Amino acid sequence: MLTMTSLAAQNHFGELIDTSQREPVLITRRGRPVSVVLSTSGNTVQTLLQVMKLINELSPLKGDSAANAYEAFRQKIGNEAENDGLSEEDVNTLVHANR
Repeated sequence: MLTMTSLAAQNHFGELIDTSQREPVLITRRGRPVSVVLSTSGNTVQTLLQVMKLINELSPLKGDSAANAYEAFRQKIGNEAENDGLSEEDVNTLVHANR
């Protein structure tokens, strides 16, 4: 993942947008991560996978913490899908179709 300072992001905004079309860009201020710019590219499943990868890179979980976080995330997504009228099978089909 490419990293840019907040000043560089301001001064090279066009380059930031172009780069974010290819890969997420981490923005830092005073050496600390403050933001990530990524393209949604119109594909929500792909965007969700990018966000999950970013979370793993920026704050990796291990063992029970990872299992618990995954289960909480899965439950949240399941509830949101159910509210949108999607079954668990529908969600699995969407995820596997876009891998």
